[in-house]
Amino acid sequence: MPDQFAVSISGLPAFLAYFGASIAMLAAFVVVYIRLTPHHEFALIKANNSAAAIAFGGAFLGFILPLASAMANSVNLFDFVVWGAIAFVVQVTAYFGNRLVIRDLSARISANETAAGAFAGIVALGVGLLNAASMTY
Repeated sequence: MPDQFAVSISGLPAFLAYFGASIAMLAAFVVVYIRLTPHHEFALIKANNSAAAIAFGGAFLGFILPLASAMANSVNLFDFVVWGAIAFVVQVTAYFGNRLVIRDLSARISANETAAGAFAGIVALGVGLLNAASMTY
């Protein structure tokens, strides 16, 4: 029985490295994303702004999806971080694409226009899903 336990947790260092790297990349994404958007996501969400919560939630999950795919398909930690950075750039690009499609996106989210927030969140999720699928090499 002790041997089985040792075998079971032998992957713990790799788990901690990948999980830690993913949390660090996720935190970096959140910091960059909230600085790129003219509106203040957390203040709006705290004020019960559904549009902000939906848009930010879509961007957040839209980054997590390819990050998880990169983790599952990477050959080592460095490979994971490289593909995580690519996912980061793709999701930021999706945000700027959303701003081109929806004029005054930030103002509309700040005004709690749910349709604008939902569209932005859905685009971010869709791009994230395509991004994740593209990382199954």
